[in-house]
Amino acid sequence: MTTSEPAQKKSALAALAVFGERRALVMLALGFASGLPNLLIFDTLSAWLRDAGLSLEVIAFFGLATLAYSLKFLWAPLVDRAAIPFLTPRLGHRRSWMLVCQALVMLGLVLISTADPRAALGWMAAAAVFVGFVSATQDIVIDAWRIEAAASEKQGAMAAAYQWGYRIAMIVAGVVPLALSEYAGWNLSYGLMAGLMLFGVLGVLGAPREAQHVMRPIPTEGVTASPARDLVEWLARLSLFVLGALALGSGLAANAGLLSGIVSGLGLPSAGEALKAAWTAKPYGVFVQLCGVLSGGAVIVLAAFPIPGARTLPGRYLGVALGEPLANFFGRYGRSAGLILALICVYRLSDFVLNIMNPFYLDLGFEKLQIAEVRKVLGVVMSVAGVGLGGFAVARLGLMRALIIGAFAVPLSNLMFAWLATQGPQLWALSLVIGIDNVASGFAGTCLIAYMSSLTGEGFTATQYALFSSLYALLGKLIASQSGRIVEGAAAAAEGAGPFAPLRGLFANLPPQAFAQALEKSHVSAAALGSGYVVFFVYSALIGLVGITLSILVAIRTAKTPPGGAEPAA
Repeated sequence: MTTSEPAQKKSALAALAVFGERRALVMLALGFASGLPNLLIFDTLSAWLRDAGLSLEVIAFFGLATLAYSLKFLWAPLVDRAAIPFLTPRLGHRRSWMLVCQALVMLGLVLISTADPRAALGWMAAAAVFVGFVSATQDIVIDAWRIEAAASEKQGAMAAAYQWGYRIAMIVAGVVPLALSEYAGWNLSYGLMAGLMLFGVLGVLGAPREAQHVMRPIPTEGVTASPARDLVEWLARLSLFVLGALALGSGLAANAGLLSGIVSGLGLPSAGEALKAAWTAKPYGVFVQLCGVLSGGAVIVLAAFPIPGARTLPGRYLGVALGEPLANFFGRYGRSAGLILALICVYRLSDFVLNIMNPFYLDLGFEKLQIAEVRKVLGVVMSVAGVGLGGFAVARLGLMRALIIGAFAVPLSNLMFAWLATQGPQLWALSLVIGIDNVASGFAGTCLIAYMSSLTGEGFTATQYALFSSLYALLGKLIASQSGRIVEGAAAAAEGAGPFAPLRGLFANLPPQAFAQALEKSHVSAAALGSGYVVFFVYSALIGLVGITLSILVAIRTAKTPPGGAEPAA
């Protein structure tokens, strides 16, 4: 993909015309096919299980079915390098993979629709895990096709169309099965959802065939095959690989249920329970999760690392399949590569730290129904608008300009929440701020997707993008774990003659329901809690300066970089 800017800006009409192209319309259908199975196994299935009388602990364990989404970069090299017999010569590499994945998702949903959770819970769990794995693989291929099917200036529109389709699917998967279950039962509802995957099939069949896919060979010169030795080595390496994947995935998903279950199954129930407790402890459990990510990653690297002084087929295959995509990226971007990865990690930090918004709205005095109506109706509409605006900006202004605008937009929108804290439970103010925030977030998200898409190299599209998309939320998740502590710490510092005490004057005229339970919940006055929120939202905007700075630095450093980065040395 190209990272260079167009020679001159496109006209507004030309930028809008991108949304009407065949590829963008196909992405709408593919986004729908991607979002549908995700919500069906992640959220809607929990309603079915609860309706069947299962405990919350069992239901929570089903959430592990989505673990594959956190680990998909591990088998993305297979998607880049393996052809589908019969289909690939006729449909092309990416379309053949998409078609197979969609057929398997439909099969998995049909299997779920035939199960009774009270009589065949294990069968349903296996089917849910199967759907999660195949759906995550479908996401890998859809992202790769999107990137390879359009130039970088059109990636914003492609990403917007994908997100629109995805959001439509989430609404359908969240509403239709619940409504139908009242009249026709859950089994029929899930059978119908399997049929809706045909929209994705139509998208694949209507998609233009991508250019000839480059499948890079794995060199085996100088490697002597030894079937018995290679079998033992494969088993050892894959065992390490699975162990590392479990730790890595549990950390990324913030759920150690599977890891804890395995430890307990080995005859160490107390250790399993201690592991689960440490994983979810507040506020330091996130650091345990980070240790899981780092240690799991280290084990995976060890599993793929060649044995010193020995050339073996397993070592060569795993080392090249997992190492070559990284080497290609660093080879193309040289000294700018680290800066680019840092930008991906911090670009949406200001967004990720806002993980305490519902408590904020409740503390401010809004009713739950008011929050739901504004967030779920107006918020969704404005988010869709922001996504489209981001796609338009990429096509109209160019990728890096749009990326820099997005880097400014989110921190500035966070400052609106600081203003909202001083207004009390005013519905018009809540609507205004949530509308602005969702437009900014949708805009920035689309720009980041388009940018990450532009960084992939020929032959490594699926692997590199899957890695980028797994990487971008990691730092935000760690920092977001401290959001509540920052609010309460700043609130305590606003009491008496503390450093933030002058901010209390902003809340002198608030109605009595605003922060009314501050003393009971946080042991501070209402004005002090309001001040704590103001400090937090200003902090959330200030950390966005890192993303702004890196966006500008990357734009300057890569201004003269050839499209897709410089060709790495042979």
